[in-house]
Amino acid sequence: MTVRPLLSRFTRTYVPRSPAGRAFALVALLDSVGTGFYLAGSTLFFVRVIGLSDAQVGLGLAATGLTAFLATVPLGVLTDRWGARRMLMVYQLWRAVWFAVLAFVHGPIAFVLVSALLGLVERAVSPASQAVVSVAVPGKDRTRTMATMRSVRNIGFSLGAVLTTPLLATGSTAAYRTIVLADAASFVLAVVLLARLRVETAPPPVRRGGLSFLRGFGDRRYLALTAVSCVLAVHMSVLAVALPLWTVRETDAPDALVPVLVVLNTVLAVVFQVPLAKGAEREDGGSRAMRLAGLALIGSCAVFAAAAAPLGAVLACAVLLAATVLLTAGELWHSIGAWELSYKYAPEHRKAEYLSIFALGNSVQDVLGPPLITVVVLGWGGAGWAVLGALLLAAVLVLPLPVARLDHRLLTAKG
Repeated sequence: MTVRPLLSRFTRTYVPRSPAGRAFALVALLDSVGTGFYLAGSTLFFVRVIGLSDAQVGLGLAATGLTAFLATVPLGVLTDRWGARRMLMVYQLWRAVWFAVLAFVHGPIAFVLVSALLGLVERAVSPASQAVVSVAVPGKDRTRTMATMRSVRNIGFSLGAVLTTPLLATGSTAAYRTIVLADAASFVLAVVLLARLRVETAPPPVRRGGLSFLRGFGDRRYLALTAVSCVLAVHMSVLAVALPLWTVRETDAPDALVPVLVVLNTVLAVVFQVPLAKGAEREDGGSRAMRLAGLALIGSCAVFAAAAAPLGAVLACAVLLAATVLLTAGELWHSIGAWELSYKYAPEHRKAEYLSIFALGNSVQDVLGPPLITVVVLGWGGAGWAVLGALLLAAVLVLPLPVARLDHRLLTAKG
């Protein structure tokens, strides 16, 4: 096969069809390169330049998480009120300003304060981005665009981390500040691209009372869907916590396998996120993706548990590779299903608010997932993996209930 057909096939598979979709992919790349740049050197920057202890770093990160959790849904209401593109630009500029300030703070009080201010928009960016994509990109290309953005982000995180290496090697204060300022600059570039984007089909901004965001929490059907997604999102804690600790402590595989498994997860996510998103174009594509996610994750639990048997190094490595493939498949299908269903069932003029409520599921997982893994899975061994598998199975079995009720509401509204 010649180069041109290969390039044409790559373009058809991975590049969004619409100009807006391609613009969003570029925004995602810039954003993620800056974030990867920052994450690779942030901890050392906190300790060596700002002068923090480990406990103070943890306090600052907790402040970020707390303000992010509290502000997500109210900012979703503001996003609906003032327009998704406009507010997304405001959020990116907010991040740029406070990351630039962070580069020059010193001491724990200033660090915690700036971290809290950064946290205000931390969780608001993703639902705002999805809301802008929903009005700027044609329906059939919407989930594909989100998939492309996720693949591009994985590339950007890795690229940013690699580009940080020479700066980290110098170990100077100027180098660390450059890392943080580069992250701030990436947000400014994202705003420039967003400013050039034309969103002609956006619905008019919605104006509601100051506490209107509480109304969304009364939608039990949508909250049930959010809860199911929250359970399936445990794959994030499995990858971050269970995979490395289980591999090192409970299997015959060498410790050096852990980074290989993480790289495998990243590569599979980059390569297969977009092709798998094609399945979302069918009528029940979102629900099907969520079911497949649950089944793949249940399978990964069983295979991870099996890896603890006395298999020897080679066979243990093979089993853990298989478990990682299943875990990644569950991660990709969950992302696709979450994008499709969260958007499909959000009321037309309250998209960002409802998407923000749905995003809280990931925040809850961030809080509850790690202790679930450390206490139950790692603490109970094979029985712990069985409990996690049973929890995932329950989510798969419950899923049709809120979906059926939400479908009924859509049909009633249309007819």
